[in-house]
Amino acid sequence: MVVIRNNLGKSVNYNSFLKKDYKNISLSNNKGKYQEWQEPRRQFKRLHLFLIVCLLLGISLALILVTNQAEATRNTVDSSNLNVASNKITVELPLSFSDTVAYINKPDIEMPNLKASLNDSNFEALKTLTNPPSTKNATITSTLLQENKPEFQSLKWTSHKVKSGESLALIFKKAKLKPRVLHDIISLGKATKILKSIKPEQKIKFRISDKGALQELIYIQDSLHSLHVMKFNDGYQAVMVVKQIEKRITHAKVVIHNSLFEAGMAAGLSNSVIMDLASIFGWDIDFALDIRSGDQFSIVYEEHFLEGNKIRDGAILAAEFINQKRSFQAIRFTDKQNRTDYYTPSGLSMRKAFLRTPVDFRRISSRFGKRKHPILNYMRLHKGVDYVARRGTPVRASGDGKIVHKKRKGGYGRAIIIKHGGKYSTLYAHLNGYKRGLKVGQKIKQGQTIGYVGSSGRSTGPHLHYEFRVNGVHRNPLTVKLPNARPINKKFKAEYLTYASRMMAQLDNYNQITVALNP
Repeated sequence: MVVIRNNLGKSVNYNSFLKKDYKNISLSNNKGKYQEWQEPRRQFKRLHLFLIVCLLLGISLALILVTNQAEATRNTVDSSNLNVASNKITVELPLSFSDTVAYINKPDIEMPNLKASLNDSNFEALKTLTNPPSTKNATITSTLLQENKPEFQSLKWTSHKVKSGESLALIFKKAKLKPRVLHDIISLGKATKILKSIKPEQKIKFRISDKGALQELIYIQDSLHSLHVMKFNDGYQAVMVVKQIEKRITHAKVVIHNSLFEAGMAAGLSNSVIMDLASIFGWDIDFALDIRSGDQFSIVYEEHFLEGNKIRDGAILAAEFINQKRSFQAIRFTDKQNRTDYYTPSGLSMRKAFLRTPVDFRRISSRFGKRKHPILNYMRLHKGVDYVARRGTPVRASGDGKIVHKKRKGGYGRAIIIKHGGKYSTLYAHLNGYKRGLKVGQKIKQGQTIGYVGSSGRSTGPHLHYEFRVNGVHRNPLTVKLPNARPINKKFKAEYLTYASRMMAQLDNYNQITVALNP
């Protein structure tokens, strides 16, 4: 450090002065002080910015013009193949081809863009393309080729069954198809969106040319629906093909000796038909307690066929059940508002405002009335019915209403109380747990799961304790008269009565024929 004393005797530190860079000192400071010299900044001229903007606009305009030209070429339809009659456009498509290379290298005909919006004039053209007429000696596929032609024998199908964990990209890789092909197909948008949700055991079929190019893909979603992706022009087009179901009407008359299910299975009925029958009459008949030997039922129902083979049973159209010499009849009816339900011949709803039993149970361990309590060991009134069932069995709300209680309630354990209007309420006790998301004040629909069978509270084993109250008074859930649901709309009642009369006459005719054939 350099320290020098001045004339006044004060010390002055000149260390900062000695370290100064005098080579870069500018003397042009208008304030008369030294300042370090800095290189002047280069300014970005506005002319440069204007030139860059003009260049970007020119490039964008060129790209737009090229895209419009490409779209116009892709969407053209050969006018020689169009017939205009009655203001409808149809496309004549050839069913046989002489050039074997045409299909592999380029499309046979110029196809319209199926993604374009449809109006009334070109809707018929699309129907012609998506639903080509069938021929006797040839199977017309979505590529409109006759597969029995020898020139197309080389284009064979390869099938792949989707395995657990497989993605569409992996399946295409196994088929030796380029990723670009998958990208082009998925880029079709909504038409091929279903390919993103493939499931195990479903099938995907490929038809690949000798050059390794994908010509056609078929994704079989189920027995009725399949997605067909076809090679057209430089890209692909997709069409969802829906097969038509043939509905046939049949009849069955069954006498019960042991149980409904045993009798139904012995008569050749499927589980779905038996369950539907139990659901229709379940408000009037307790199939676990009320069935007696000699009870009988007869039904008219649909069978669904696909390509001549039965695939499943359809809806029950009319039914009669005779239980302990009491006759119950039901007719299925769909009104003009597309509302379908089952009604009595007079138009009353078969549904009741409440389910007779809110759980699928094995047996009833305790009925309504006085009994000796299994835990407290003294006589007291049992205000409900105990349904024995496996732990975790879903418990359903017996009717529409609102939850007013959802927590522990003394010896009931975990319990739910539902208020049904101003007159009725139901209680469900000893639950193992509640349906997730339920809360007090929430509205509940009939048949909605509200909890699960358990043994919480004072309970000797898993069961549901169910109570039914009318104006706060406990009633026997097994015998209480349940209110009916709304009858058929008055606007459709005349039409329904005519239809119901015809259906019941048909059911009677079937029963007479069955009796005559089986004396």
